[in-house]
Amino acid sequence: MPQDRVDAPIEGPAIPRHVGYIVDGNRRWAKKHGLPIYEGHLAGYNALKDVGIATLEAGAEYMSAYVFSTENWKRSIDEVKHLMGLTLKVITADVPIFNKYNVQLRVIGSRDGVDPKIVKAMAAAEEATKDNTGGVFALCFNYGGQQEIVDAVKKIVQLGVKEKDITPELIAKNLYLPDVPPMDLVVRTSGEMRLSNFMLWRAAYSEFIFLDKMWPEMTKDDVVSIIKEYSRRGRRFGS
Repeated sequence: MPQDRVDAPIEGPAIPRHVGYIVDGNRRWAKKHGLPIYEGHLAGYNALKDVGIATLEAGAEYMSAYVFSTENWKRSIDEVKHLMGLTLKVITADVPIFNKYNVQLRVIGSRDGVDPKIVKAMAAAEEATKDNTGGVFALCFNYGGQQEIVDAVKKIVQLGVKEKDITPELIAKNLYLPDVPPMDLVVRTSGEMRLSNFMLWRAAYSEFIFLDKMWPEMTKDDVVSIIKEYSRRGRRFGS
């Protein structure tokens, strides 16, 4: 369950509209504590609800989390099975939590190769939370930034668009969930400093924050620090 909610938006000169989290360090956290990998993912899942909802309540309109990449299918069968189980829990049992906090649940990524039961649950969760107005909680599941751009280009080709009419705006309109805006801020945990194929198009002018702590160690207090750090940045967009 999420921790106590943030009572009011954080005061400051700038609140990011869209914060993207690269959820990293669940397995290393489990190893550090002598626990099975599954326990690390479970702890990460609990932190995700707390941090995600706190981010939206702090004033962000969109929160996205990189929870399962297209490359993660290469992990062990047992680990993938547990991850699928956690995903199914988020998009079924936790729908009342999203409704309680007035948050929309959206899923960004390809449906290819995903268990039809999970695909059906995704659609049901999105439908059940579609009228909520407290922000968008987007799960990047079976997601790859390069594949998203490839799929966008394929759609454009299928539409028969002429070369001279292809623009950045047109590509953006054909991304997965095109209403989800570019990320203002990308946060990655575990001390790693790379994008790992996360929302490559939407990260063009993102600010970056890299944290040494593992994802399961994240709390709503970290959200306060992250947004305060963002508010100190000067964004110029190439100007």
